[in-house]
Amino acid sequence: VLDGGLATSLEALGYDLDDDLWSAKILLEDPDAIRRVHADFLSAGADCITAGTYQASIPGLVARGLTHNQSVGVLDRGVGLAVEARDAFWSDAKNRERRLRPLVAASVGPYGAYCADGSEYTGEYGLSDDELLDFHEGRWRILAESAADLMACETIPSLQEAEVLLQLLRRTPDRWAWMSFTCRDGAHLSDGTALSAAARTCGAAPRVAAVGIN
Repeated sequence: VLDGGLATSLEALGYDLDDDLWSAKILLEDPDAIRRVHADFLSAGADCITAGTYQASIPGLVARGLTHNQSVGVLDRGVGLAVEARDAFWSDAKNRERRLRPLVAASVGPYGAYCADGSEYTGEYGLSDDELLDFHEGRWRILAESAADLMACETIPSLQEAEVLLQLLRRTPDRWAWMSFTCRDGAHLSDGTALSAAARTCGAAPRVAAVGIN
């Protein structure tokens, strides 16, 4: 059982996420609120919680005025909040009676999330594989070295971007990931690739835990 929507839960608490950083804005302004949402999901029965790093890309944080090192710290903190919530939950003996230790997934959002223009639902980036790799590589390395249990590649609109992320997964052989896609209909990704083809590509890659639709 995965957790629910971090952003919608924050909005329900009264936070305004109308911002290019979306829920990652709260990592900067009120990180305790994110820890609270993680804890609520665990109490509700989630077996896996997802760190609030979906829209916390290095370029996006630098554009907000942070230094590179500060941006790295935000990513580390995003995972740390989820780990802290999980460890606090697991320290209570009654929570260990009927379940396994919950997992923490480090969220890897698409390039379109950084653009904040809706392109995560089209895949129309106009970027080469190398340009996409350059965008994702720094954040991937940071999250892969974090205390998260696995990587959550979310809202991926194209086979091109999925293949770039799978390339990074191959470079981190101690990591597992899931891949969730956005789709234009019941049979195609947002970029028009057949969903079946994307599933076969992910199925043939090492250490892909699951393939889904977001």
